Amino acid sequence: MQIDLNSLSRKELEALRADVEKALSTLENRERSAALNAAKQAAEAHGFTLDQLTGVSLSKGSSKGKSKNPAKYRNPENPMQTWTGRGRKPQWIKDAEEAGVDISTLEI
Repeated sequence: MQIDLNSLSRKELEALRADVEKALSTLENRERSAALNAAKQAAEAHGFTLDQLTGVSLSKGSSKGKSKNPAKYRNPENPMQTWTGRGRKPQWIKDAEEAGVDISTLEI
């Protein structure tokens, strides 16, 4: 399929881009689903479930409301801000360290 992009208007090009992005998104979902089904079949062929092999439950909603890594640190100035101790340090941790605060005093 050959489209002469130079002959299309801005509106037509933007609509085409939206259609392409939508198509790519649905294609990714279909490919992911096919790969998951293939992995499940391979696991079952060896007498296992995919959950048993990965140690992760793939059932929908099973981890709803649960955090894999609970918060380890809390901002004393704003208790709604927490950090698990993994990944990039939030700015409030960096600010506390620069102010000479021992990070262990921020532990929950």
